[in-house]
Amino acid sequence: MLSEIPHFIHGKNIAATGRKLSVYNPALGEIIAETGVADKIIVDEAVASAKRAFAAWSQVTPAARAKILARYKLLLDSEINNLAKLVTAEHGKTLVEAVGSIQRGIDVLDHVCGIQTHLQGVYTANAAKGIDVYSMRQPLGVCAGITPFNFPAMIALWMFPMAIACGNTFILKPSEKNPSTSVRMVELAYEAGVPEGVVNLVNGDKETVDAILAHPDIKAVSFVGSSTVAEHVYKTSIANNKRAQAFGGAKNHSIVMPDADMKQAAEAISLAAFGSCGERCMAISVVIAVGDTVADKLVALIKERIARFKVGPGTEEGVELGPLINQQHLEKVISYVEAGKKEGATLVVDNTMMKPDNAKNGYFMGACLFDHVDPSMKIYREEIFGPVLCITRVPDLESAIKLINDHEYGNGTAIFTRDGYTARTFAERIEVGMVGVNVPVPVPVPYHSFGGWKNSIFADTQMYGPEATRFYTKLKTVTERWTPEG
Repeated sequence: MLSEIPHFIHGKNIAATGRKLSVYNPALGEIIAETGVADKIIVDEAVASAKRAFAAWSQVTPAARAKILARYKLLLDSEINNLAKLVTAEHGKTLVEAVGSIQRGIDVLDHVCGIQTHLQGVYTANAAKGIDVYSMRQPLGVCAGITPFNFPAMIALWMFPMAIACGNTFILKPSEKNPSTSVRMVELAYEAGVPEGVVNLVNGDKETVDAILAHPDIKAVSFVGSSTVAEHVYKTSIANNKRAQAFGGAKNHSIVMPDADMKQAAEAISLAAFGSCGERCMAISVVIAVGDTVADKLVALIKERIARFKVGPGTEEGVELGPLINQQHLEKVISYVEAGKKEGATLVVDNTMMKPDNAKNGYFMGACLFDHVDPSMKIYREEIFGPVLCITRVPDLESAIKLINDHEYGNGTAIFTRDGYTARTFAERIEVGMVGVNVPVPVPVPYHSFGGWKNSIFADTQMYGPEATRFYTKLKTVTERWTPEG
C-alpha cells in the first residue's frame, strides 16, 4: 500500500482526501506515495486557522519569535541528513546536493533570527516645533508561498521563516511532485514551538494554487517556478488585491575572457551547468566564449570533464548526476537536444540515452554539450532546465554584453577574467540581477537578497535578506505632537 502524504493544518496532520496525485521516485521510475489535492474547502480551513492564529502571533515580541526560530534552526541542523534523504527520494538529486541545498535554506535562518534589528524603524525628533515623527513595520496577516520541485526545502526556508518572524502567519503549498520534505519541515517548526495555525501546509496542483490566489484573507503570495506561471501568479494576485512576488525562469550566461584561468573556468562551469542535472534556475546554460581560441580550449576541457561525470541514483556514493524529475520532463529536455541538432548547432557530446545499469527505469540522461550555438536557435533562447550546455562564440566583450542584455531573462550571469577593469565594466553594464565574477552561480549570501531582472521576476521586491522584511511588512509612519498640557 502506498504511503499517504498529508496536509498540515493547525498543528496536526490532516488526511489528504479527494482527488489523488502520485509521487514518484525518479531514480526508479516508480510511484512511492500519493497525496490529495487541497480543494477550496481545505484551503479555506488552512486560511481560517492562520487567520485565527495571526491575532495572537502578531503580538508576540520579535525577540520571542526569534527564540522559536533559533530553536527551529537547531532542529533543522540535526535533521539535515534525514531531510536530504527525502529530497533525494522524491527529486533525485544526489545526497550531497540535497544536503547543500538544505544548508542554503538553513543559512537564511541566521539572518531571520536577527528580526529585532530588521524591524527597527526610524525616529526623527523635532521634525517641526514640538513634533516628532517615527516609522514602524507591521505584519500583513496571512501570507502564502508556492514552491517548485527543484528545491523543495531551500526555497520554502527562503519564504516562511522570515514571514512568520515578521509576525505573519503562513500557508505553504509545495510542489505536488515532492511534498514530503516540506511536510517534515513544518512538523519541525511545531516541535520548535511555533503555535498552532502559524504555519500550515496544503498539497495540490493548479486547483490548490487557484484557491490560494483567489482567497480574500491571504494578503501576500510568494512564488517560484516558470516565467509563464510566475506572470499568471503575479497578475492574478494583484487583481485580487494581494502583494505578490513571483520568480520565473532563467537563461544564465557565463562569459569567458581570453585572460581567464581556463581550467578553473571549465571546472566551475561544468559543475554549474550540470549540477542538480541542470534543474535549477541558477544553472549556467550558455557560455559566451570571447574568441575562437577560448572556445576551442573550453570545448576540449568541458568535454573531458563530462566524461568523468558519474550518472546514477542520488543515493550512490560518487554519483554527480542523478535523474530528472519525471518522464515527461526527460522527454522535453531530449527534444531540445534534437531541436539543437536540427537548427545546425554542433553536438559535441550526446549523452541523451545514458542510463545506469542498475536503474534502467529511472529518468536519466547524461550531460550534453553544444558548440557554435547561434542566438536565433531555440536551445539558446529558451530555458531547457536540464543537463545541456551551449557554447556561443563572439569576438569581444562588447558583443558578449549585448547578447546577455538582449535576452528576455536576467536572473544570473558570470564572467571569468583576471582583469579587474573588465570585471567592473561587466558588473556595471550587465542587465541581470545577480552577477558573479569568477563565481559561476552567484546566489547571494543570506544578508543580501536573491532575485533577477526582466522576465525572471514579476515583483517589486526580491527574496530573503533586507528585501524580505519589506515584502512581509507594511510601513506605518506616526507624526505626533506633545505639549506640557498633554
